[in-house]
Amino acid sequence: MKNAIKILGLGLVVLITIGVIALVIINAQDLPSYETELVEFQRSDKAEAIERGQKLATMLCANCHMDRSTSKLTGQRMKDAPSEFGEIYAPNITQDKTYGIGEWTDGEIVRLLRTGIKRDGQYAPPYMAKLPLMADEDIDAIISFLRSDHPMVVAENKPDTPTKPSLLTKVLSRLAFKPFPMPEKPIPMPDTNNALQLGEYLAHNLECFSCHSADFKTNNYLNPTMSPGYFAGGNQPLDLEGRVMLTPNLTPDEATGIGSWTKEQFTNAVKYGLKEGEPPLSYPMLPYTQLTDYEVGAIYDYLMTIPPIANEVERSIYN
Repeated sequence: MKNAIKILGLGLVVLITIGVIALVIINAQDLPSYETELVEFQRSDKAEAIERGQKLATMLCANCHMDRSTSKLTGQRMKDAPSEFGEIYAPNITQDKTYGIGEWTDGEIVRLLRTGIKRDGQYAPPYMAKLPLMADEDIDAIISFLRSDHPMVVAENKPDTPTKPSLLTKVLSRLAFKPFPMPEKPIPMPDTNNALQLGEYLAHNLECFSCHSADFKTNNYLNPTMSPGYFAGGNQPLDLEGRVMLTPNLTPDEATGIGSWTKEQFTNAVKYGLKEGEPPLSYPMLPYTQLTDYEVGAIYDYLMTIPPIANEVERSIYN
C-alpha cells in the first residue's frame, strides 16, 4: 500500500513538473504562428464600397484602432481588455508602409479578417474581432475603405507599441482559440428586403451576439446561434476604467429581456444610447448612429424571433 502511495505521489510530482516546464516554455515564446496561404483578392474601390466600408470600419475597427491624438487608425492601448490577457495595444492600420498595412496585399488583409492569421503567419490574439461569416461584398468594402484617401486611414508614420500578451493569452491561443478556416465558397450579402435575414446578418457580423451572449470564451463564432446564452446577456466586457459592464438580455423574454420593448425604444437605445427613465448607455455600448432606422429595426425584428431566455441582468451603472 505504501509503495502504491509513493508511486502515485511520484507520478503527480512528475506531471506537475512537466506542466510547469511546459508553461515556462510557452511563456518564453510569442503567440503561435501558422503557415500562410496565398489568398487572391482584388478590391473594387467603388465609391459605394468605400462609403460602406467607412460605415463598417467605424463600427468594427475604430473603437480599438482610433488614436485620438492623430485622429487616425494608428492604434492605441486597449484599456478595456481584461488585465489577465496582458498589456494590449491595437496596431497601426493606416497605409503607412513601415508601421501600417501599406505593404500588405489585399489578400493578406482578407486572410487576417477571415482567419486571424497575420501577414507573417502569427495568430492575432483572441480579442481581435474576426469576420468569418461576413459577406464578401462587405469584406471588399472594408478593404476598399482602408485603401482610400479618407483621413482616418492615410499613411501615418507612427510606430506600434508592442503588445505584451500574458501567459493566459499564450495558453488560450494554443488550446482554446484557433484560426478560423477560410470560407470554401462565396458568402453573399443578405436580402436587404428581408428584414429577418438582414437583422440576423447584422446581429452576427456587427458582433452584437458576441457581447450579449454568456461569455466571450464560449461564443461560437462560426455558428453564433449555438453560443451558450445566445443573446441572453450577462457577459462581462469592461469600460475604459477597467470596470465590469454586464451586458443586458436581448432575447424576447418579457420579464428579463426586451420582449416588452417597442421597436422605437430599441432604436433609441442602439442608435442614440437612450433608455427611457435611465441614464444614457455608456461604453462599451456606443451609439450606432451609422445604422439606419431600417437596419436597427431589422435587428429588432430578428431578435423577436429567437428563443426567449429568462436571465435577469442588473445594469452596471457607476457614479
